[in-house]
Amino acid sequence: MYPAAIAQTLLRHRFARIKVRRNFFDIVRAMSTTPLPIDLLIDAKWVIPVEPYGVVLEDHSVAVRDGDIVGVVPTAEAESAYAPAERVTLPHHALIPGLVNAHTHAAMSLLRGYADDKPLMVWLNEHIWPAEAKHVSPQFVYDGTLLACAEMLRAGVTCANEMYFFPESAAQAFVDAGMRAAIGLTVIEFPTAYAADADDYLAKGLATRDRFAEHAGLSFCLAPHAPYTVNDDTFTRIATIAEELDVPIHLHLHETEDEIRQSLEKYGVRPFDRMLALGLVSPRLIAVHAVHLNEREIGLLAQHGASVAHCPASNLKLASGFAPVAAMLKAGVNVAIGTDGAASNNRLDVLAEMRLAAMLAKAVAHDAAALPAHLALRCATLNGARALGLHHRIGSLEAGKAADIAAIRLEAPEVLPCYDPASQIVYSAGREHVSHVWVAGRLLVRDGALVELEAGALAKAIAVWNNKLLN
Repeated sequence: MYPAAIAQTLLRHRFARIKVRRNFFDIVRAMSTTPLPIDLLIDAKWVIPVEPYGVVLEDHSVAVRDGDIVGVVPTAEAESAYAPAERVTLPHHALIPGLVNAHTHAAMSLLRGYADDKPLMVWLNEHIWPAEAKHVSPQFVYDGTLLACAEMLRAGVTCANEMYFFPESAAQAFVDAGMRAAIGLTVIEFPTAYAADADDYLAKGLATRDRFAEHAGLSFCLAPHAPYTVNDDTFTRIATIAEELDVPIHLHLHETEDEIRQSLEKYGVRPFDRMLALGLVSPRLIAVHAVHLNEREIGLLAQHGASVAHCPASNLKLASGFAPVAAMLKAGVNVAIGTDGAASNNRLDVLAEMRLAAMLAKAVAHDAAALPAHLALRCATLNGARALGLHHRIGSLEAGKAADIAAIRLEAPEVLPCYDPASQIVYSAGREHVSHVWVAGRLLVRDGALVELEAGALAKAIAVWNNKLLN
């Protein structure tokens, strides 16, 4: 949908729900003679809730209790409505929902800059896969994922959709970092240090899901790598298991023209049509990259309620092409934003991806209004949450949702003057302007510095891997 259509729909169907919810809390407060005890009150110059679409609330506060948002109210009202155990005042900041990185390979942070300036298949076959075969281990994945968490948190990312080997090590790193994550249960046909074959990948992945099932910050996806690394029988099993477990399917799809050519030669159809026939194109599908889609395929993605994880920087760096983002949005596809791994992007910076996505969408569509700032922010928050089936908990700043919040400081010379904080965040601000980050009300970044992760110890662990990969 384009912004006007989104706004009309929200005003007609959703604003009433939000108003009722807020009115409920207003009534509760009115009935009480004392302020409501809460854990945290955050006062800010602006709050951009994302839902409703296009709204900017000036001089508002977000009230948090037991990790959830209990109110978003004018700061003047918050004074008498709440009794916070802690109060944080951010007079030059905008609060936004924590950013959702809709596609990454977190542990590949250890391969940042390892094989730059190579086309995708050369990059994979001659550099990345040989390095992984030699070095990837549970400790590699844990250390690399922890490094990625440190980078993402400082950039305002509170949730990542992960796909890599040894998912139990990645899950533990996300838990230790305090981040939210959707852990991909990777499946490919060929053996690695992690698993012997597709059956082994599935068995080990499902065991990881069972082991971490009680961690509130973790969810899971089935993650078949790509049509060119997974066969039909395995895809059929994955579609069945995903339905049984009610989990998304996280899949690279139509990333390059070469992928499509090979599929036509081997299967006689484009990869999308193969996935459609095998039952993978559904509301569960997160199609990563989706660069080379035709009009019919875009329409079918929308018709089936599938999502796309758009990774503009990776698409550019690997010369994969320009995704038809404006056409997808217009058709009604749920477009989220991802970074891909640091080996094919070098940055896990969703703020930078938002800006790039907005710029490229305009250029490809020859339309300066193709992806406006508020919609870009929605793609990087609520749309990512929706793709992961987490939109009932994260992706917008609403009462009843988890307090996953990023504060962006808008007083430095490079972000002044500020006429529209949403535009300023998308087009001017960078991760260096992220000052505070909370996940479920837990402060993980304060004044741009990590609160719980020990940067010095992390740097020492990464230096060990740096030396190993050089030799």
